[in-house]
Amino acid sequence: MCGRYVLVQKVEILERRFNVTVPSDFDFQPSYNISPGKFAPVITCENPRELQLFQFGMSPFWAKKKMYLFNARAEGDRNKDNNPQFTGAKDIINKPAFRKPIRSQRCLVLADAFIEGTTNEGLSKSFLVYLQNKERPFAFAGIYDNWVDESTGEVCNSFAIITTVANELMQKIPHHRSPIILSKSAERRWLNPKAHLSEITNLLHPYPSHLMNAYPISDEIKNPKSDGRNLIIQKGLKLQPEIQIKTYKELKLEGMGNRNKNTIENRHPDIED
Repeated sequence: MCGRYVLVQKVEILERRFNVTVPSDFDFQPSYNISPGKFAPVITCENPRELQLFQFGMSPFWAKKKMYLFNARAEGDRNKDNNPQFTGAKDIINKPAFRKPIRSQRCLVLADAFIEGTTNEGLSKSFLVYLQNKERPFAFAGIYDNWVDESTGEVCNSFAIITTVANELMQKIPHHRSPIILSKSAERRWLNPKAHLSEITNLLHPYPSHLMNAYPISDEIKNPKSDGRNLIIQKGLKLQPEIQIKTYKELKLEGMGNRNKNTIENRHPDIED
């Protein structure tokens, strides 16, 4: 499950990274502890060129009262034992709450990192999970819906993050699920309203674990009212070694002149993210 995540980037960086504009009334405060009920930036397939604020925790349009479905299982009712080797049908397309959104109401959920607890202890034993080589911000695969409060007429735009089987890193925590992180090349496909459903479900797989890492943090993250960088301070060893790929320029003498040549260096430094 993915019930907490981090987004602290400046709006200008989000605009450049995702090629979107920000409306004049956009009012998002960077947060180290985005939890269900809070409003956070998304990019929808209906309006792919604008950043919007939706509520984390989806309420289906048909619900009689507000719900907070913050995760949607890619397998639906299949794979109930959360076998990480499961490769069967993506039954999310048949779930009442998700079958309409997965077809026509998809969104990118923007993040810098996410928080996950162990399967047995939950957020009492929390880890910050991030992409290596400072790949941030990135986008979760999300779905959204528009729910109307019949008593007030208020419209609530809300979203859920899609999860799938645990990759190797999540199993080390250990946790039984992975939120689906989209590659940059997959982001526009996810937002394409004309994409075939099979093309969409083919994107519902775990992110490569060797491109991620995690380390333990304070259990203060459990309190949804808590915020601040102190929540993600590293409290123990990272779960796996890191490889930093660094590009630099080297001056070499070749023939009668000099030229710059790009080279790649692989190292294993201690990286603070």
